[in-house]
Amino acid sequence: MLFSSFSVSGRRGWRPALGLLLLATAVLLVGRVAAQRPAPVEPPFALQPVPSAIVPTQFYVAAVRDERSDRQAVAYLLAHPAKPGTTAPVSVLPLDLQGGGLNGLRQFFSLSVPRNAALRPVTIRVRECRLNEKPGTPGYSVGSLTLSLSFDWQRDGKVIHLTDYRGTARFARPLRSTYASAEPVLRQALVEGLKYFDQWMNREAVLNSKLAGRLQVHRTDAPYAADGGDTLFYSVAHPLTLEDFRGVPRPNGRYGGAVFPSFSYTAEAQTRNGVLHLNLNTKVFVVRSGSWISPTSRDAYTLNHEQRHFDLVKLVAERFKRKVTPDSLTLDNYNARMQYQYLQSWWEMNRLQERYDGETGGGQNQAAQQRWDVRIEAELRQYGVKR
Repeated sequence: MLFSSFSVSGRRGWRPALGLLLLATAVLLVGRVAAQRPAPVEPPFALQPVPSAIVPTQFYVAAVRDERSDRQAVAYLLAHPAKPGTTAPVSVLPLDLQGGGLNGLRQFFSLSVPRNAALRPVTIRVRECRLNEKPGTPGYSVGSLTLSLSFDWQRDGKVIHLTDYRGTARFARPLRSTYASAEPVLRQALVEGLKYFDQWMNREAVLNSKLAGRLQVHRTDAPYAADGGDTLFYSVAHPLTLEDFRGVPRPNGRYGGAVFPSFSYTAEAQTRNGVLHLNLNTKVFVVRSGSWISPTSRDAYTLNHEQRHFDLVKLVAERFKRKVTPDSLTLDNYNARMQYQYLQSWWEMNRLQERYDGETGGGQNQAAQQRWDVRIEAELRQYGVKR
């Protein structure tokens, strides 16, 4: 016994008091050890997959990324009460998925969605995934779930954001039940997120330019219109006439006439069956009210010189059209690339017009004019403008 293990000198009356003291101390130490022992940790709950929750025809899950602000746990559930009917405050216990939050979600998506590498590779970004509980009616908790997912895919090495999903749910749980009883709430929310995205892809794949896999360019020219308006569009069959020069002549000018041609374009994109169709319409035109010929120069020679200005713009526009090809554009920034090509062509047009007027002396150098006539005619045929 504890008492017999000690030998103490002095008055014999102290021996039983010392034995009681040692016994009390031993009990106290045992109690402290028991109090300091950590509470049992609840094992993480396993997220059960749902095989073939969806069978996608437009995508497969290639990657799952964890972008949650809190990655410590996916659930913050109320701990089991120490005794039934207790009124003591209930603590909150953080719980994670088996293998960790990200690994658990990856395994769920991998086992729930068939993988078909012939489809579009999609990345699911988990931005929020959290179960929270608070006390409800006696013996129960009330919980809420918040799930936020983003869906992306890569096209030509660039990440394309497609759509987002946000789901919420509420539930109640008996406090004496296992923590795994909250798992079906999370599982169902994830399935609903997958169903939403699958429906979105099926609906958008045909018409949404984000999902186009290739690009086709269709080129047209603004048609000639004999309506007498101020804008005259280029037509081989309808060259300039003296009536098209409606501006007021400049007295004592250096040249006998002036014409103001230019070109512009419009581009409309439509996605059909996964192909982005780019309809490029080029407009080569002369502004009649800004063009004039002096009374002393209203002849065929001057008219031909001004027509060649118009022809040069047509040639620049033809070269611009040939630069706008599927190989020179990308599905992500075709507009920016077209605008760049247009600006390059615009500067080419201005330089070419200045060179033409400089070499021909505004038409006064007939030999140079003849050389430019031959060159322009040849290029018009080269580009198929004339036959």
